[in-house]
Formats: sequence, structure tokens, C-alpha cells
Amino acid sequence: MSKFKIGILGFGTVGSGVFNVLRENHDEILAKTGIDFEIASILDLDHEKIISVAGDEKLIAKDIDDLINMSDVVLELIGGTRIAFDFAKKALNAKKHLVTANKALIALHGTELFNLAKENNVSILYEASVAGGIPIIKALREGVVSNKVEWVAGILNGTTNYILTEMKNNGLSFQTALSQAQSLGYAEADPTFDIEGIDAAHKITIIASIAFGVSLNFNDVFVEGITNLQLKDVAYAEELGYRIKLIGLAKKVNQDIEVRVHPTLISETQLVANVDGPMNAVLVMGNMLGPTLYYGAGAGSDPTASAVLSDVIDLARSISNGNKVFHIPSFGYEDSNLSSLKFKKINEINSGYYIRANFVDAAGVLAKITSLFADKNISIDEMHQKMLKKNQTENDVIIVVKNAQEKEINSIINDIQKMKSNVGNVVKIRLEELAK
Repeated sequence: MSKFKIGILGFGTVGSGVFNVLRENHDEILAKTGIDFEIASILDLDHEKIISVAGDEKLIAKDIDDLINMSDVVLELIGGTRIAFDFAKKALNAKKHLVTANKALIALHGTELFNLAKENNVSILYEASVAGGIPIIKALREGVVSNKVEWVAGILNGTTNYILTEMKNNGLSFQTALSQAQSLGYAEADPTFDIEGIDAAHKITIIASIAFGVSLNFNDVFVEGITNLQLKDVAYAEELGYRIKLIGLAKKVNQDIEVRVHPTLISETQLVANVDGPMNAVLVMGNMLGPTLYYGAGAGSDPTASAVLSDVIDLARSISNGNKVFHIPSFGYEDSNLSSLKFKKINEINSGYYIRANFVDAAGVLAKITSLFADKNISIDEMHQKMLKKNQTENDVIIVVKNAQEKEINSIINDIQKMKSNVGNVVKIRLEELAK
């Protein structure tokens, strides 16, 4: 029986979760792998927590060098990018394998770290960096390896999905739903990364690189959060048979790819549209397999820790079988076959659209709107005028277009905005027809 020593860098929610999962399931893992996984060292400023959870002050590392020296693999679980990046490089330069749950680290610095790992003949694994306990990295690199991935779309952030669920189910405003999410621990005190879509963008950056064999290009990802989403649009979408979700989408179109995060109308008949609360789901379309849906907890101590330990186990198994490094390439493609696909700008994409404009009741508005679309040869699939209520002087017009180019839609919206009877800003939300 071989032994594999683990160093935990950061003992917060995930780090302590790794310790607890390994302690709870040690015998099960040993029976399945024949490898004795041992927590050898823990580095964190909170020594009291280490002692409280682990019960052994001897596990406390003096510094990063101490932790590295005592470990076969270093688990980077501190989050952020500055200190995590420095410590990750130090571990790799010391020829230690690295497992991380840090999506920002991989999305922003992954290329440099993977090159450094290759130079030092060690591995980086990062399953837990995307969708918590859902094994989506493994699914993309191994489960659909025989297929060409056409697109991947997912609910990649539990905070925003909880907020959108509460807006839909209970009629809460965005701000009220956010406050409720914070009180329940689903949202941070500063929720910016979640509600502005940045967290989901880090994750779809990683997914796109694996799905299509492209370099990590976070700066080429279009990102739009949910902060401007209004309750009336959630309700109108529901009336039309759609749900609004914050979707991360990576899609190959000829020799280009689209990678974007934004609120999206999804038909209520789609499984992914019915994923509610803080849960995550990822839909993968393979050219031969068709659509497959992966669902589960996208965050939390035990689910994320389970994904971290899955990486550790895969790495140890690979090494015990005579490999010096993990036997599957980091991006799922051999380095010589990585692609140079062009990232499309958001104005270049084709999508469906939900558009809402608010007008003072005036004759000829619908005809004028119809002519604007006709002038650009864009078909309107649905148009609804919400009837005026008593004492109201304004009404909403809802337009649904199933396929058009973004820049053409923006041009039409600009023209609608200029109409004398228009009141306020025209709302645009993209619509995607995902596979059933």
C-alpha cells in the first residue's frame, strides 16, 4: 500500500471540507484506490481553526516552504490571485503537483502556470474550479472525448440563480432577493463578482479552453450581470413561456468561437431552465452524443472538497501506475493540437432577443416598430402590447426575435429609443434555443 501526502494551503470552507471528507471517507477511498491519503501539513493564519478541526497542532506548517517540503501534492485553496499565484508558482518550481479550486487563478494565470508545470514535470488539476461538485472538467476531457463539442451552456453561479429563482417564484425585487441570499449565506457581503457575472465568466473561460482546445482568454469573454434586471421582465418572460437565467455560453461557429455570460431567456420546457435555487447545471452538446446535462451543487464545503479530492485521487492513481505526471493533458488536447480559433465580438454574434420598450399610448407605434425590423430583413416571431391599466398613460411593447445579428438589433433599438413616444430605456435580453 502506497502513501500520498497532502498539503492544504488555506483552511477555510473548502480546506477544512477536504480534511473532513477525507477523515469521513478515508477507509472507502483506501478500499477503492489502495492508496493511503494523509494530510501532512496545513498552512493558514487561523491556527485555532486548524487545531479545532484537525485536532493536531503538529499539522500546522511554519510557512509555505515547510508545507511544500512535507507534501506530495499542494492543494491551493486560499482563493484570490495575488498570494495564490505566488504560492502556486513556488510549489511548481519545487516540483510539487498542484490541485486548485481557484477559478480566477486558472482563468487569469492558467497558461503561465501550466507552462511552469510542464517545465518542472509536474501536474495541475482543477476540477473544483468550475461548478463545485459537478465533475464537468472530467466530463469534457474524458466523457465526451470521442465527440466534437459544439457548444456548452450552463448555470455556473449559485448566487445569481438563487436570486433569479426568488424573483420568479416569489415576485421579489432584485435587491430584496440579493439581501435574502446574503442572509442565507448564498451571497458574499460584497457580491460584485457574482451578480456582475465575473465568477461565471472565469468558469466559462476554463470550460471553453477544454471544449475547444483554445488558450485561456478571459479578456475576450463578454460579461453582463443581472444587476439591471427588472422584475417585470422576469414576469413577462414567464408569460411568454421562458425563464431568465444567467448563462455562461461557449459556442463554436465555423472557425470562430463565442464565449459570453449574460442573462438569457430559456424555454421553460428545457431542463436547464428548471434548475432553481443555488444549484448549478451544465449542458454539453456533442456532435454525435447530442445534449448531456450535468447537475449538482456548485459550491459549498463538502461538494467542492469532494471535487478537490477527486483530483488528488486521479493524480495519485496516475502516478502509482508509473506516470510521472497526470496522464491527461491539461486542456484535454495535446499541446501541438491547441487551436487558434478567433473569439467573436459581441456585436458579431447571432442570437435570439427579447426586447421591451415603453411608450406613451400613441397610434402607429406597432407599425413603426414592424417597419424597423422589416428594413433589416429581421422576422419578428412575437409582438405583444401590454394593455393600459386605469390611470396609466404608458404601456409596454414586447418583441421576441428568434435569430438576428447583435449589431442589427442594437441599431433597431437605437431607432426605437429615438421615437418620440418612447419613454425610458429599451430593454434587451438575449434568448437561446438550447437543445431539448
